[in-house]
Amino acid sequence: MTPISRRTALKGLGVSVALPFLEAMLPQSLFAQAGSAAQRLPRRMAFLYVPNGVHVPDWTPTADGRAFELPRTLRPLAAVKDDLLVFTGLTVDKARPNGDGPGDHARAMSAFLTGCQPRKTSGADIRAGVSVDQLAARHATTRFPSLEVGCEAGAQAGNCDSGYSCAYSANISWRGEATPQPKEINPRAVFDRLFAGPAQGQAAQRDLFNRSILDFVREDANALRRRLGAADLQRVDEYLTSIREIEQRIERNRTAPASALPSPLRGEGLGAALPSPLRGEGLGVRGIPAEYRDHLRLMADLLVLAFQGDVTRIATFVFANEGSNRPYRNINISDGHHDLSHHGNNREKQERIARINKFHIEQFAYLLKRLKHIREGEGGLLDNCMILYGSGNGDGNAHNHDNLPILLAGKGGGTLSTGRHIRYPHNTPLCNLYLDMLDRMGVQAERFGDSTGLLRGLTV
Repeated sequence: MTPISRRTALKGLGVSVALPFLEAMLPQSLFAQAGSAAQRLPRRMAFLYVPNGVHVPDWTPTADGRAFELPRTLRPLAAVKDDLLVFTGLTVDKARPNGDGPGDHARAMSAFLTGCQPRKTSGADIRAGVSVDQLAARHATTRFPSLEVGCEAGAQAGNCDSGYSCAYSANISWRGEATPQPKEINPRAVFDRLFAGPAQGQAAQRDLFNRSILDFVREDANALRRRLGAADLQRVDEYLTSIREIEQRIERNRTAPASALPSPLRGEGLGAALPSPLRGEGLGVRGIPAEYRDHLRLMADLLVLAFQGDVTRIATFVFANEGSNRPYRNINISDGHHDLSHHGNNREKQERIARINKFHIEQFAYLLKRLKHIREGEGGLLDNCMILYGSGNGDGNAHNHDNLPILLAGKGGGTLSTGRHIRYPHNTPLCNLYLDMLDRMGVQAERFGDSTGLLRGLTV
């Protein structure tokens, strides 16, 4: 039987549902060969960002290598520890002042994926650099070169941090030196983008008749099922069930009242804050879960679908903008995150910061476990990913940009030796890791940002 094309999609009026990897996509002659599937599976790369640094004593493992134990903040990652690399010693030098004075939050985020010193301006003449995700996206062959999502809105102009434009604090992805790639915070908009076909207005039609996107592709789905074996049938049914479940969650939020989001930037030393709360359809707020945890997990599930269906292989996911002063009432913390990060060594504030850090890690663990449990080839989807998690600030109280909290999950298509804590010499450029990740994605570059070479020790 002729193999099914990897680019096969279930199509209907205005809908296109890409398929996950199936055994039926491999030629029969290769099916029984060990490692044949792994050689044909795509690699994916995602960058997750959290603001305001971490409480370092509860983050950093004491032992190096495979003997390390997960410290308090990282314990939610116990189930995926063997898929994890924990780094100590990595630095983003261009987030430092380097003569530009205050503005560490703006620099932390804008330099995190670019490795470039942002121009200090609150006007239209912003400049940073092309981010690593967008450099990789230039070589993409997927339907969407990249996907940018987040959970906090942000302005693209104005003064948000000591003379730095709000664009620096709100954007992690940069398509060009002066062109940030804004993130989408509305789950419904992301869902429609992932599954919209060439026809326009079908989302409105689905709303009008209260129909699922799966209703539009039922005929194609039934025809596909007749060509599949038992294992592939199960994969397809689980995939379509997941799409429907996410669609239902989005619909419940769409019909709920518009969410009130906290100001992305509010706090001491951050200059003019945005109006709070942000409301209204024009900002894409309606349809966003009122509960922050639900919002994070819905976006994580959409990212998983995008990778599973090979709609894109490059993504960024911003939990909150740099300098965010969001309260975390879901874990009984009413203080703003940024305010708490300037704890002044107050133990009670440090405890609350550690709880916020752990909450973020719990959401990271949720994403990784979702990827790990989806079968792809001879392993899980996570095996073919490189998911980086971190912040452009180290200790939020110190505003330092060395010894950053950086994690890398996934085996990069079998090219990474995981389950280790690796300690590098002080001031090792984070961009060395990015250069290495690009290489594993098949993107050749002599250097990136302030890199000095590939990051050694990732493969043993």
